[in-house]
Amino acid sequence: MSRIQYFIQYPMQLLYMLPALLLGLTLHEWGHAYAAYRCGDPTARNLGRMSLNPLDHFDVLGTLCLLFLGFGWAKPVPVNPRNFRSFKRDDIIVSLAGVTMNFLQVVFFSALFIVLVRWNNMLFFNDAFYYIFLNLIGINTTLIIFNLIPIPPLDGSHVAENLLARHVPYRVWGFLHQYGRYILLALLWLGVLDYPISWAHSLVFSIISKFLVA
Repeated sequence: MSRIQYFIQYPMQLLYMLPALLLGLTLHEWGHAYAAYRCGDPTARNLGRMSLNPLDHFDVLGTLCLLFLGFGWAKPVPVNPRNFRSFKRDDIIVSLAGVTMNFLQVVFFSALFIVLVRWNNMLFFNDAFYYIFLNLIGINTTLIIFNLIPIPPLDGSHVAENLLARHVPYRVWGFLHQYGRYILLALLWLGVLDYPISWAHSLVFSIISKFLVA
């Protein structure tokens, strides 16, 4: 069953995903903006993007892709690296700030889910409670894995390029910057990214399960 067919059959699942979409994408982009500001670049703040308002970061196509294809994005935060105090260090910090926010959400909502279910195990059988938390944890996990892929324009490419610039020929980075989007689409179309994302989900939920039965 495709995701579109799934949502047609179970429309409430769209509502259960909404908190995860709003928090996951908004805090991801806010993390980039705040980190850039702390590193000396006020561009995002000056343009109103250092904001916790989801509408400031909303991207129609990116949100639809996250809903129906399992991956997606928000409106990229504008960053001017020339304002950084230390280009290499600060570019890595800003690039990792988004997934750091997603990681913190995975930890927080996993812990909250465990505490609430151990307090009242009947919550585990409440559809709204279960699926809202499932999405809060799952979507943030997906955003972490997807954004760490070292292919432009994803965050992982900035980290890889800064750390490996001297070891990888410049023409390779040029090729990736030019064709990175098409490579990502091909990887997604072929299902190459399904395994690492599924593996990450399995790891997170297996850890949660161990705490629930402890």
